[in-house]
Amino acid sequence: MSETPAGPLRESRYDPSEIEPALYDRWIERNAFHVAADEASDPYVIAIPPPNVTAALHMGHGLNNTIQDVLVRFERMRGRDAMWIPGTDHAGIATQNVVERQLKKEGLTRQDLGREAFVERVWEWVDTYGNTIIEQLKKIGCSCDWERTRFTLDPGLSQAVREVFVRLHERGLIYRGNYIINWCPRCHTALSNEEAEHQEQEGRLWHIRYPLVDDPQRWVSVATTRPETMLGDTAVAVNPDDDSKREFVGLEVELPLTGRRIPIVADAFVDPEFGSGFVKVTPAHDPNDFDIGRRHGLEELNIMHGDGTLNENVPERFRGLDRFEARDRVVEALDELGLLEKTESHAHAVGHCYRCDTVVEPRLSLQWFVRMKPLAEPALEAYRKGDLRFHPERFGATYEHWMTNVRDWCISRQLWWGHRIPVWYCRDTGCAEVAVSRVDLESCPACGGEVDQDPDVLDTWFSSWLWPFSTLGWPDEPEDLKVFYPTHTLSTAPEILFFWVARMVMAGLEFRDEIPFTDVLLHGTVRDAGGRRMSKSLGNGIDPLEVVERFGADAMRYTLVSAAALGTDIQLDHEDLESSFRVGRNFANKLWNAARFALGYLTAEDVERDPETTQLEVADRWILSRLSRATSDVTRGLEKFRLHEAAESAYHFVWSEFADWYVELVKDRLRGERGEASRDAAAATLATVIDGWLRLLHPIMPFLTEELHCHMPGRGIDDTLLFGPWPGSDQKTDADAEAVIDALQEVVGAVRNLRSEYSIDPGRRIDLVVIEPSAALAAAMEKEHRGLSQLARLSSLQQAGSIPEGEPGAHAVLQAGGELFLPLRDVIDLARERGRLADELERLGGLLTGARARLANPGFLSGAPPEVVEREREKADSLEQRHRRLLEKRAAFGPE
Repeated sequence: MSETPAGPLRESRYDPSEIEPALYDRWIERNAFHVAADEASDPYVIAIPPPNVTAALHMGHGLNNTIQDVLVRFERMRGRDAMWIPGTDHAGIATQNVVERQLKKEGLTRQDLGREAFVERVWEWVDTYGNTIIEQLKKIGCSCDWERTRFTLDPGLSQAVREVFVRLHERGLIYRGNYIINWCPRCHTALSNEEAEHQEQEGRLWHIRYPLVDDPQRWVSVATTRPETMLGDTAVAVNPDDDSKREFVGLEVELPLTGRRIPIVADAFVDPEFGSGFVKVTPAHDPNDFDIGRRHGLEELNIMHGDGTLNENVPERFRGLDRFEARDRVVEALDELGLLEKTESHAHAVGHCYRCDTVVEPRLSLQWFVRMKPLAEPALEAYRKGDLRFHPERFGATYEHWMTNVRDWCISRQLWWGHRIPVWYCRDTGCAEVAVSRVDLESCPACGGEVDQDPDVLDTWFSSWLWPFSTLGWPDEPEDLKVFYPTHTLSTAPEILFFWVARMVMAGLEFRDEIPFTDVLLHGTVRDAGGRRMSKSLGNGIDPLEVVERFGADAMRYTLVSAAALGTDIQLDHEDLESSFRVGRNFANKLWNAARFALGYLTAEDVERDPETTQLEVADRWILSRLSRATSDVTRGLEKFRLHEAAESAYHFVWSEFADWYVELVKDRLRGERGEASRDAAAATLATVIDGWLRLLHPIMPFLTEELHCHMPGRGIDDTLLFGPWPGSDQKTDADAEAVIDALQEVVGAVRNLRSEYSIDPGRRIDLVVIEPSAALAAAMEKEHRGLSQLARLSSLQQAGSIPEGEPGAHAVLQAGGELFLPLRDVIDLARERGRLADELERLGGLLTGARARLANPGFLSGAPPEVVEREREKADSLEQRHRRLLEKRAAFGPE
């Protein structure tokens, strides 16, 4: 008996707002989610994908964190030391943009403040707002170990970042160089290839004539989608195997508008089928042209400032123009010179900044890079050996493709917020020392002179890829790291499979010699009713906290999990939350009402009693057998990360078997109408089954199940489902009992169908005759006679060898064997029903005659479209079936 009883479940209506906050506070007071390393014997660990510190909870967070919480709660109930590491990401570009927008409202820029003051201002913002999403995660029930909350700019994680940079540099895997990178003119920073999101859009292809220097009356024609970049061309290229162009190799053309001469070179990269076969080469503004330029020793002419305006390397009339305005001016100037050959529409993929959606500019820039191939090879091998598994499996092919085609990672960002690159440059040009250090340097280690730290910061992902072990204390070797690394499962979105997942695998193998997790669960995307991805910019998002406020966290959680088939997207209507979350809300109410009814009949003794010690009846044996099967199904679904199947199995058991059938079958027994022994068996079974489905649903719906568990007689607020035990799936099934209740269910369903077909009042008691019942049905009639009569609303139930001759009645053949006969003489008005059937038969006969005539007409068959003819055949078949069924019904009424 609990020392602190919860009291009876008096509330007739489930109100999650009265239950969920208080329950969560109780869990926190117990420190229920914390796991100490020295007490963990069988750990199960998930590291949360850290949301941006700028983020407010959206439905994508709601889905992913619900999935993680279900897995953690499931393993915790199975007796494992389940630990979920929470935290947030400093989100370099996003956070800096937020604070810069604030400064703009004050009439300031970050340059007005200076670097140190600006960074301090960002920290003030983080201290004020950075914990918002953590508190929001608590409202949806996340059972994280909050004592372990980490931030990617925490001192310990910052130390890990420096250690990794230094080690990779020592290995020759980090280098600095001038290369083409993706540049965001809005954020004024480099982006990695993955951060430049390509979008298909309708553009234009301009064909431009470049006159030959030796013969200005002849020209070559090049095609481009970015005509402004021609001002930075340093060559024209052709394919060396293109015989028609071979004579041009070695000649020079005059670059229009610039007065410069540039050579024609031969390079195998050129596609002779694209455009005219002549390709403009702009080494400072195109990655492929950059490679061509390096092969041929071409000048790399950067024509653009960081803000996207043209610089001093272009003719004076174009200097200072925005790149898109310059595009129009260049095209206009070329047209005036008669050098614009033609313009045509052209669909192509254009890179956009993943943060601000600005069109990125390929631009030559001095940046820091990581050589990825040596890191990718062991990470690829881990997948190929089966050590790393993806769910769904198809994402393994995506992972393999990326890892075999990996490119070096640009890790420097021209921002002020983030991990400063740990490199110092000696101011003494005679020394020119470049020092990479784990600690801040005050002087040059070579000459003792003054030093300047590299102004750039590291890509945000450079700290995130260390998350599974940096959060546990690496590069030190604390007990946490020894016990809890590697983690077990990662749940995340497919779009960051390379951004984050693959890089974590590389980092884990490089710095811990172990993959950071074994199973990667990649869930779908939350979309609106029209199939569009939910986003703030589209205004089609759903605030999870609004859903929690209206329907409760459990309703939201169940809705999301039940809809989240592995790897498929979820559609929700942001304009109709009622319809979107009706399934979860209705199920929560069903659980509450079913438990409230049942608990009213139970005592503490019933809850403690083992049903096997009672005189179980067939309905008891059946529901216990069905519970065993449901337990196996739910357990299997959770183990295989098919959470939607687990949710559906639990739903079907509770709603369709427990509430709709078992509770109805035992109501009279619970009232003691069949004697004390029958009542005790029903009550003990009822308590066991409720306890079972509360446990099965607890990972998905933790609040409601915990509340109902505490209200079980003899239990109280000190009792909890958090630590299980999880129901055993090794319970025996009872095939005989299941066959009996299956037969009973078929009879009740058939009777209900006959009532509907013959318009018999559902509440009216009727007679029923069972003709030659199967063994299972005969057993049901004997052992569950009262239950069958109650559920089918029967006044009498008889068994016969044949249908009463001459008696009007309705018939139904049972799949399990046997036939039902429902006498109709005193149930419906036979004369009126005969008249109604005659009218309907006449109407259907006319329609059927017309359809047959059309199908017999050669002109219709040859002249009408095939789909029209097919519809007519289907219509005739349907009419014929309905006509035949009505004839059978009329025959059932007997002679007039």
